[in-house]
Amino acid sequence: MPAKVLDSTPSFTLNDGNKIPAVGLGCWMGGFGEGERCEEMIRKALKLGYRHFDTAAGYANEESTGKALRESGIPRSEIFLTTKLGGDSHGRVKEAFEESLARLDLEYIDLYLMHWPSAQDPVTGRTLEPDESPTYVETWKEMEKLLDTGKVKSIGVSNFSIKTLEVLLPEATIVPAVNQVQIHPYLPQQDLLAYCSAKGIHITAFTPLGQANSPIIADETVKHVAEKAGITAGQVLLSWGVQRGISVIPKSEKEERLRNNLAIVKLDNEDFAVIENLHKQPGKHRDLIYLPLYGKPTAFGWTFKQLGWDYE
Repeated sequence: MPAKVLDSTPSFTLNDGNKIPAVGLGCWMGGFGEGERCEEMIRKALKLGYRHFDTAAGYANEESTGKALRESGIPRSEIFLTTKLGGDSHGRVKEAFEESLARLDLEYIDLYLMHWPSAQDPVTGRTLEPDESPTYVETWKEMEKLLDTGKVKSIGVSNFSIKTLEVLLPEATIVPAVNQVQIHPYLPQQDLLAYCSAKGIHITAFTPLGQANSPIIADETVKHVAEKAGITAGQVLLSWGVQRGISVIPKSEKEERLRNNLAIVKLDNEDFAVIENLHKQPGKHRDLIYLPLYGKPTAFGWTFKQLGWDYE
């Protein structure tokens, strides 16, 4: 029996009372900038009903993102916008935030994330060691001060693990509202999800479909569930994510995929369990981004061990 598409996009309430739409649009274009493509993608998405958009200082397309949102005519209050602090700006949080806000040219930012726990020297580009200042704890304390400006509604982190959160949380005055991490059925992050849930931290999944040419989309188990439910493989993966209580931010420039990605269904218990346990099949539990990119267990200058990632 075909699965029924939900009547509207669900949302989740963050620990500060703000709401985040369950499905958003990731605005990393696969390369830096790409402003015209980014604008066109956002315009298409807005017409289809998207109201959650995710960019970053490091994507070099905040100007294009802000322009598309401003020119849409949609009230600012109906949009949820995330941007992120770059690694080379951990020692100048206030200034970097103001620069992002100016590039976006919007009244406020809904969610501001520390993009990575690792920082880079802004002059040499060298990645600092975890105990070098500014540490991510020091950076977070500066981010907490941004809430007093009234220009950001929520603050959070990205690419944090249980290990790094265990260091951060005892020092934090404000618990991060969100932790944005790589999650998909080959890397379901069950321990991290349970930990963050217990701490009141919402999880957002980037690359919820895997990377370009993702093996998950072509996975025979996923295809079987999709055929049974009468939906696309992408809808299976995104619906599984939302059903777990996490928000998802897939990226697509194709109108049909944009439309399908927004059409979330409720998987039946059997199909949900099949996708939840897919990573247990031989050879499937793995990172789909950084090992293929770097050829070794490292990401943005820190080893997986330093990041607290216990997967390969």
